Amino acid sequence: MRKLTFKGGIHPPEKKELSENESIIEFPVRPEISVPLLQQLGAPSKPLVKKGDPVKKGQMIGEAQGFISANVHSPVSGKVKDVDYTNHPVTGRGISVTILTESNNTPTSDDYFKAEDPEKLSPQEIADIAKNSGIVGMGGASFPTHVKLIPPKGKNYESLILNGAECEPYLTADYRLMLEKPEKILLGAKLMMKACLAKKTFIAIESNKPEAVREWEKLTSGEDWIELKVMKTKYPQGAEKQLINAITGKEVPSGGLPVDVGVLVQNVGTAAALYDAVYSGEPLIKRVTTVTGAVKRRANLLVPVGTYVSDIIEFLGGYLGEPGKVIFGGPMMGVSQRTDGVPVIKSTSGILVLSKTESTEKPQTNCIRCSRCVTVCPIGLMPYEIAARSETGDLETAGSVGALDCIECGSCSFICPARRDLVQLIRLAKNKIIAKKKRGAQK
Repeated sequence: MRKLTFKGGIHPPEKKELSENESIIEFPVRPEISVPLLQQLGAPSKPLVKKGDPVKKGQMIGEAQGFISANVHSPVSGKVKDVDYTNHPVTGRGISVTILTESNNTPTSDDYFKAEDPEKLSPQEIADIAKNSGIVGMGGASFPTHVKLIPPKGKNYESLILNGAECEPYLTADYRLMLEKPEKILLGAKLMMKACLAKKTFIAIESNKPEAVREWEKLTSGEDWIELKVMKTKYPQGAEKQLINAITGKEVPSGGLPVDVGVLVQNVGTAAALYDAVYSGEPLIKRVTTVTGAVKRRANLLVPVGTYVSDIIEFLGGYLGEPGKVIFGGPMMGVSQRTDGVPVIKSTSGILVLSKTESTEKPQTNCIRCSRCVTVCPIGLMPYEIAARSETGDLETAGSVGALDCIECGSCSFICPARRDLVQLIRLAKNKIIAKKKRGAQK
C-alpha cells in the first residue's frame, strides 16, 4: 500500500516500544478526584453543584457557557468536597469540583442514558448528544466536537478523516484503542459521517503501527464508505492540515479551517467517545492515557477524568529515580507540569516522565542562518525570521511572515543546531498579535 505524507517534518526518536504492547487497563477509582471546569478550548463551564452536595456517576456538574464550551460530568459517585481553584494542567490554576468518592461507586445519574435507536438519529440529534455528553477532541486539541460536526451555513463536508496517526513520540493510547476497541471507532465514525453528511471516511494510520494497519485492512476491506490510508512515519503527520494535504491533496488556506476544503478531521478516540455516548449513554468521563518514560511500570490506562497524576504514578510503582519533568501529552507539543498534584483532563493523551538527564536543556547560541527550520516546517514558514521579529517586538512583520499560521509543532526547535527556543518565541508573537487584535475589536 502506498504511504502518504506531506512536505517537511522531522523524525524524532519514537520511544513507542516502551508502552505499545501494554493492553489497556481500567484504572481503579481513587478516594478523591478533582474535576476541572475547563477541559476544552473556549470558556469554562458553570458549576452546577456546591460544597456538600451528593453527586452520581455521569451527573452533569458543569454547564457549557457560550458557543465554544463543553459540559462537564462527574466520573464517580460521592460528595462534593469543594468547588474552588486548584491545580490545572494547562492554565496553572482553575475552578474544579473536588469529589470524595463513595466506597461502593455504582450509582449513576438519571441523565445517564442511551439513544433508543441509534440508527434513526438525525444529524442534529447526533450533534446534540455529543454536546450534552461533553465530548471534545481527544487528540489533544480538545475542541468541542458538536461545534465541528455540523458545518457552518453555506459550507459542507465531503469527507471525514479519522486521525489514528498518533505521531507524537512515546504515545500509544490511540494505537491500543485501534487494536482493542475497533468496533467502537467504526460505529462512532458512522455516526460522525451521518452527522456531518460526508460522503467518504478515511482512517489514517502511520506505518510504524503494522498491527493496527493489518487489523484495519481487514475491517475496511470490501467497505465502500471507509478506506484505510497508511501514512509515512513522520512528525507531525497527525496535524490536521498535514493529514488533509497528504490524503486529499487539498491545502487549507492561510487563516482558514478544514471545513473550507470540505474535510472534517476527528481523532479515533473521539469517535469511540461518541459511540459510548450514543450506544451506552455514557458522557465523556474517562479516557485512555499512556503513562510512560521514567516510571517503574509503563501502561495504557483507562482513567477517570479528575484523577491525580500522583495517584497514577503510585499505582504504577513510582518514579524511576528523581523526575526531571512531568509532561501532559508528548515531548513535542506537551505541557510541562510544575507538580504531579494535577488531574487528568479530557485532552490528556499521555503522561510522560522525563529523567533529570533527559530534561536538561542545552545552552542556546545565536542563529547561524542554516535554514534547517525552514526545511522542516510543515507549513512552509520561516521560523527563524518570525522568532527574530518576536524578540525585537516587531509584531507587524512577524504577522506578515505567517506567525498566526504556525501550528506550534516544535519541529523547528527540534532541528535547530543552535538550540534556539523558536516555537516559544513564535507562540509569544502569536499571543501578542491575537491580544492586539482583540483590543482593537473592543474599541
